[in-house]
Amino acid sequence: MKSLNEDIKKGSFRPVYLLYGEEDYLKNRYKNRLRDAILPEGDTMNFSAYAGKGIDVKQVIDQAETMPFFAEHRLIQIEDSGFFKNANPELTEYLPQLPQETILVFVESEVDKRGKLFKRVKDSGRAVEMGRQDTRTLTAWVLGTIKKNGKRITQDALSRFLELTGDNMENIDHELEKLLCYTLEKDAITREDVEAVCTGTTEDQIFRMIDAMTQKQQRLALDLYYDLLSLKVAPMRILFLIARQFNQMLLAKDLRDQGLDDRSIASKAGMAPFAVKRVLSQAAHFSKEALQQAVEDCVEAETSVKTGHLNDRLAVEMLLVKFSEGPRPSPQAGH
Repeated sequence: MKSLNEDIKKGSFRPVYLLYGEEDYLKNRYKNRLRDAILPEGDTMNFSAYAGKGIDVKQVIDQAETMPFFAEHRLIQIEDSGFFKNANPELTEYLPQLPQETILVFVESEVDKRGKLFKRVKDSGRAVEMGRQDTRTLTAWVLGTIKKNGKRITQDALSRFLELTGDNMENIDHELEKLLCYTLEKDAITREDVEAVCTGTTEDQIFRMIDAMTQKQQRLALDLYYDLLSLKVAPMRILFLIARQFNQMLLAKDLRDQGLDDRSIASKAGMAPFAVKRVLSQAAHFSKEALQQAVEDCVEAETSVKTGHLNDRLAVEMLLVKFSEGPRPSPQAGH
């Protein structure tokens, strides 16, 4: 993104840009920044936008060949076209012929880096991946935004905020705006403020559900499951997240046994540092064998659903019941 920022700052643009990856917030931000930098404010005559599958490539090329109207550039923006997943020889062959006045900006979720179109863009323009950001970057971004608004935040509150919001920047931005409005009259943001106003992600709800399960709080675990279902979260999505959580517990426990500290575990396991302590606290309730069995049970449950042997909702419910059961009471003497 450094090169992209330089282009915007200097006003020196490549003929074609590809913004791709799963972080929609960054893609939208840079898409808009490019438009603002390339075209004068309010210039709609020299701007064309295409979105979705089925875009007519010939129409795009005709538009690209049209000279800009009393402006230096013509900008064509193409989103979620699928051009970078499937072969598009016509567009690939045309790019080297792109008039110097025309700039193409592609915004895509998925790309095939082996494809000819991707390689052509990389050779003649900029292909910039906008993926999930690491904890350090997100922390700096959140702290910077809070500081700009003349506020401070405690470390405890910041950690809880990131736990609730996850690593999706669009969600973080939305929740941060709510938090800043809620604390309008305050100088410092506390954990209580975060708890009062910020909404947890599905992943956070899953974590709370598994936490209840590890504490053998069966009723709470099931209530949280039913809450997720009422929010229209698909049972198979919940099953995937449960399986992922058990996998993380198993991996974190194994790495801790190898003597690694929290930061090293986070790096090797691909987890946020603040999440390591939470995962390890859950893992402490299980042996490695029990965690391995839990992972296998999740796989078995998925297979049972896909083969039609179990209803998806019931399959997840059975897993929750199994792993939240407390120890069986021993039979009393004389009975």
